[in-house]
Amino acid sequence: MSQAAFLNEGDQIRIISTARKISQDELTPAIRMLKSWGLKVSLGENIQAVSHQFAGTKAQRQHDLQTALDDPNVKAILCARGGYGTIQLIDELDFTAFRIHPKWLIGYSDITALHNHINQNFGIETLHATMPINFPIDTIENKSTQSLKDSLFGVNQTYEFEAKSPSLLNFESLEGRLYGGNLSIIYSLTGTSSQLKKENSILFFEDLDEYLYHIDRMLMNLRRAGLFNGCKAVIVGGMSDMNDNTVPYGATAEEIIKENLEEYGIPVIFGFPAGHVEPNLALRMGAKVRLENKNGQIKLVFNGRA
Repeated sequence: MSQAAFLNEGDQIRIISTARKISQDELTPAIRMLKSWGLKVSLGENIQAVSHQFAGTKAQRQHDLQTALDDPNVKAILCARGGYGTIQLIDELDFTAFRIHPKWLIGYSDITALHNHINQNFGIETLHATMPINFPIDTIENKSTQSLKDSLFGVNQTYEFEAKSPSLLNFESLEGRLYGGNLSIIYSLTGTSSQLKKENSILFFEDLDEYLYHIDRMLMNLRRAGLFNGCKAVIVGGMSDMNDNTVPYGATAEEIIKENLEEYGIPVIFGFPAGHVEPNLALRMGAKVRLENKNGQIKLVFNGRA
């Protein structure tokens, strides 16, 4: 894996929206905070465009992302929000300049499509992290924005958290490269050129507002596609606001995940604070990490450099 340069004060970060529309008022807190970090903030030409639920037409959103990928003065690209729409752009993008001069691509949820595509095809790290739509209105630093800042500026990070039931903690220490993102998006990429196929991986996933039976359906698909065959461990973030049918499924999202994964004999760790939760801690996708377990107290250790 290769890695973009970490940021320094004075570097330019470009905010674009590849999916749902966003207003100037929703962007303002993030712009103020990013400037307080010493960064120069620029906006995509079409970031406030509107096409139904989207931040402009496919062509407008593709233009803003392509321009940011190609601009040598832009050192990081921050997606404004998720929703839906990023997958519409991937096959029209030219990553030539980006591959020569990598830069940080930042976001979560729908942005998982870009994380998986870039990690799989180009071997470049990306950053799964909070987005402007989630920045605190009062611009007071919180754990999500602080972890984003630390990741961008190359601060070595160690996250400590307590594994929640029904974790499978059959390990003391292991290493691997971290990949993943939103479960629904990972599932939707199966059978495409963006599908993750990585050996010695530590897979992270999270999700929001899904039916319980669909969690099982997605995991069955990923099992059949071989996604878990090369995994050394699975880390599960927020599984938030799950839905059920009138006739209950009969298991929680966590229980469904455990049932699908326990046959692999790998650690499955629930409770990592990332995804559609607060805090949403930043994760460098493609980075080599170390997991340590001491009686259910987990450390996830990143190094500053690749």
